Amino acid sequence: MNLTSSDILHIFKDTGALMKGHFKLTSGLHSDTYFQCAKVLQYPWEAEKICSLIADHFKNTDIQVIASPAIGGIVIGYQVASIMQKRSIFTERKNGAMTLRRGFQIQKGEKILIVEDVTTTGGSVKEVIEVVKKQKGEIVGVASMVDRSGGKAEFDVPFYSTFQMEVINFSPDDCPLCKKGIPITKPGSRK
Repeated sequence: MNLTSSDILHIFKDTGALMKGHFKLTSGLHSDTYFQCAKVLQYPWEAEKICSLIADHFKNTDIQVIASPAIGGIVIGYQVASIMQKRSIFTERKNGAMTLRRGFQIQKGEKILIVEDVTTTGGSVKEVIEVVKKQKGEIVGVASMVDRSGGKAEFDVPFYSTFQMEVINFSPDDCPLCKKGIPITKPGSRK
């Protein structure tokens, strides 16, 4: 699959996944731009196009398991795992801490690719990394549909994103949108 950044941007715009307004991100930061990847994922043929880029990027990497943080990464991780013919698992929060549940296990030395929907600070991915390390798995890479970190997210393993967009984030105390009284919404999975 040979999608350009422009092609991916069109998919995000056409599906309504690229949103403008005043948003509180999962990281706690505020922004005037939000990527609701679930709006792309409701069209499996579009999701497959984008996830194929991740699978292609890591096709020569020894990977046994695709692990994703719930909830945003589940469908993307599953789609990448399907394309690569790998096992797919996800982490989720229990009492606020990221953990493996539902009988998922990582065997010592299993090679893990972590797949996420949107990377802003990399916080969720870092939590998944800790879960994998506790299980003695080996992280071989991280991938996301969208990197909005401005290149600031670092994971000490290869990181690939299908689309990068420089998006300005604000601390809640210094948010010009708040100062203008623009109502804020929190569209993410953690309310």
